[in-house]
Amino acid sequence: MLLTFCMSTMLSLRAVAIFSNLAFISYGLGDRIYPVLILHIILLPLNVVLLFQMVRLLRKAKRAAATDLSPNWLQPFMQPKHLKAGETIFRKGDDADLLYMVVSGEVRFPEIDRGVSAGELFGEIGLFSLERRRTQTAQAATDVELLWISDGALRKLCERNPGLSLYFLRLTATRMTENAARAIGVGAAAPNPA
Repeated sequence: MLLTFCMSTMLSLRAVAIFSNLAFISYGLGDRIYPVLILHIILLPLNVVLLFQMVRLLRKAKRAAATDLSPNWLQPFMQPKHLKAGETIFRKGDDADLLYMVVSGEVRFPEIDRGVSAGELFGEIGLFSLERRRTQTAQAATDVELLWISDGALRKLCERNPGLSLYFLRLTATRMTENAARAIGVGAAAPNPA
């Protein structure tokens, strides 16, 4: 039990909890303390299942962090949403509380004249910014099928596995670099008003 308070990650905490369950089951059997025995017989499979879920999630996150920023691993945690062409998904300055993925169709960001299409995430910059505000307006350029995940659900996934945070750090840094390069290119192409 003392070791459980010394663990720094959920994975090691679950492993120690399993060994603790086995120890308490032996203790309960040996001294015929049935409440302790029953409690740890119930907790053992729960801890084993949660450990395997974490290991699976960790593997997915490691694969995601090592790839070309493909967000497909996030789909099982997301909810569907359909929008008609021309509908606004969010406006610049709105509270950022959802992360989106385009399943089909195209979403445009008029302020930077950029779009995202099937398989791409958007909304992460506002979600991870200190102000937690949208930095662009997002509009459905065509009929779109989206998937979304709430900030709270995404935070729980990242807390369970810090590797997911690395994925979003890479995605956000890539997106911000692309946006900055696009802004410099637009500024260089515009005639000098002086």
